[in-house]
Amino acid sequence: MDDVEAHLAEIAREGYTVLHDVFDADRAASLVSDLERLEQTLGVGPGTNGFEGYRTVRVYNLLAHAPDFESIPVDPAVLPVVEGVLDDGCLISSLSSVAIGPGEVAQPIHADDQVMPLPKPHVPTVCNTMWALTAFTEANGATRVIPRSHLADHDPTYGQSYDSVPAEMPAGSVLVWHGSLWHGGGANTTDVRRYGIAMNYCAGWIRQQENQQLGLPLDLVRTFPSDLRRLCGFGVYRGLIGHIEKATPEQRLLDGHAGSMLWERDSDEPEGEP
Repeated sequence: MDDVEAHLAEIAREGYTVLHDVFDADRAASLVSDLERLEQTLGVGPGTNGFEGYRTVRVYNLLAHAPDFESIPVDPAVLPVVEGVLDDGCLISSLSSVAIGPGEVAQPIHADDQVMPLPKPHVPTVCNTMWALTAFTEANGATRVIPRSHLADHDPTYGQSYDSVPAEMPAGSVLVWHGSLWHGGGANTTDVRRYGIAMNYCAGWIRQQENQQLGLPLDLVRTFPSDLRRLCGFGVYRGLIGHIEKATPEQRLLDGHAGSMLWERDSDEPEGEP
């Protein structure tokens, strides 16, 4: 917990932190192999716009495609930090890969929450992570960040140039940042790909970036452990947000845990996930 508190303090101060030695080389190699296979079987090609990149390959909705990805959202070295930024009712917003190819230019600087119509600065609504499957260096496109920009009272102007620093980290590391932090993928001036997985979270009261309830087959979700089901949005936030006629989506769709609604609790019962 001391480590978690130290990382949370760094996120509060700088807007981001790096967790080291989260996973080993074998796990990284297995995930890269899965991504290469999905790229071929799904026919995924490079992006076609300046934001996604023209030499960057992204595979979306990874939970639907391979069981290796199921352990990522609930990783015990990462999730407590994310929950410290948001809360323990946070949700998976999206889970995708980002393979920056040789010759890619830097992504425009942006904030992941800037589409939300809220005055800034505001309480965290998004907390995102980038898993380094290969080493992240300035040369191969390490995520570029602008420290302390999460405290700004405005968003970056899209396409404008800003001074930034590369979040360099060895393979096996995870970059965690506040959703208001100004950042963007770097340029890849090497001759090899930079592989990363973007594991993004949002507060339980915010709409998810990828619609997990429609994007994941229910037969697959039934095989998920309860904590992963909750992160996908099959629970109810604080006993209220997301219910279906006073039932959780898990109960209605998966014959799962009913939970308790907010109005059914005693007044002295603590708030939290039912």
